[in-house]
Amino acid sequence: MTAADTDRVIRATIHATWRIVQPRLIATLSRMLRDVPLAEELTQDALVAALEAWPVSGVPENPGAWLVTTARRRALDHLRRGKMLAHKHDMLARDMLQEQEAVPDFDAALDDDIGDELLRLIFTACHPILSREARAALALRMICGLTTAEIARAYLVPEATIAQRLLRAKRTLSESGLAYETPSGEALSERLASVLEVVYLIFNEGYLAARGEEWLRPQLCEEALRMGRVLVGLAPQEPEVHGLIALMELNASRMGSRTDAKGDPILLMDQDRSRWDQLQIRRGLRSLERAGELGGAGGFYALQSAIIACHATADSAAATDWRRIAALYAELARLVRSPVIELNRAVAVGMAEGPQAGLDVVNAIADEPALKAYHHLPAVRGDFLEKLGHYAEAHEAFEAAARLATNERERALMKRRATAVVIAGTAVAVPVNKG
Repeated sequence: MTAADTDRVIRATIHATWRIVQPRLIATLSRMLRDVPLAEELTQDALVAALEAWPVSGVPENPGAWLVTTARRRALDHLRRGKMLAHKHDMLARDMLQEQEAVPDFDAALDDDIGDELLRLIFTACHPILSREARAALALRMICGLTTAEIARAYLVPEATIAQRLLRAKRTLSESGLAYETPSGEALSERLASVLEVVYLIFNEGYLAARGEEWLRPQLCEEALRMGRVLVGLAPQEPEVHGLIALMELNASRMGSRTDAKGDPILLMDQDRSRWDQLQIRRGLRSLERAGELGGAGGFYALQSAIIACHATADSAAATDWRRIAALYAELARLVRSPVIELNRAVAVGMAEGPQAGLDVVNAIADEPALKAYHHLPAVRGDFLEKLGHYAEAHEAFEAAARLATNERERALMKRRATAVVIAGTAVAVPVNKG
């Protein structure tokens, strides 16, 4: 292996470890320092230290513990150098030293009560003192490790807008001295909607990664599900909590069938439904039923889980109740106006009424500014054009989707579909010699 290859392997190891450790480390340091932005900054410092040290010294035997130890030491150094009041300095430093002495196993310390720790971090980031948009952006940055550009794509807004939201949110948190805690009672209810949104976005990032070479990030889906279950315990009478759990359970039931042995995507229509997790489907359906019992059948998450339930309970794509799915999307669109929801409705309409009907819905939203860089728009359009036999146009659409896709697996999938429609178009254009 060449020096360049070794360096690439080391950097890949650093980033892979970082994606797993980052949210847990920020949560741990936030509890210790009572300062979320400072915790994120020191966590970033630990990453920089790894990028500098590991290519020289090699990857440590336990890279996660190395990052934890480095971040803790930098936190202690900061407290010693800082201008905090002496009593706060002494109290925080003493707490940290006691934790280190009591739990020398850093991996165990990192995993201890991690579901609650991540929720505390999200509840802090979702404080009403911050704008609704800033809360979600800040949590996605800290929990998922998304870049500013990736968060901007998730919200279909300019990158500069997200950068300003993050800057203002961090400044507000630093200056306010907000408690790092899971609130209760009225304070919990006040933040719950934003927390649910963040947990949902975390799950979505795991279900379809915004970037990188892997299509899925299962650990994020697992984290989101764990946090959702904790939220059910914290707010058992809130129907949308049950709606969100239903949505995540039903979607997660398909995880094992969404990629092939090489990690390449398998689209819904081509998935082996015998591999769908029936236990998760039953759990999801029970949660959806509970949301309805609490009067929340028309909620944002309950409606989406009802859509996924139509897929989960159908034996095949052909047997799916596409008309009901289209009607549920229409109801969802009345609740929340979103061109993405309308694009999803187009897929259901196309399945229920034919590709031309679906294409008509797509064409009606094609000029929406929010969808300008959204690769699913040309991907859906290409699918309808292919079914209609417009192979040249379908090829252009899939090529456009490939250019816009930021996940390597999804880009490759769009490239393969672009090639396939060219082959299909050639087969149609050349008459068969029946001599």
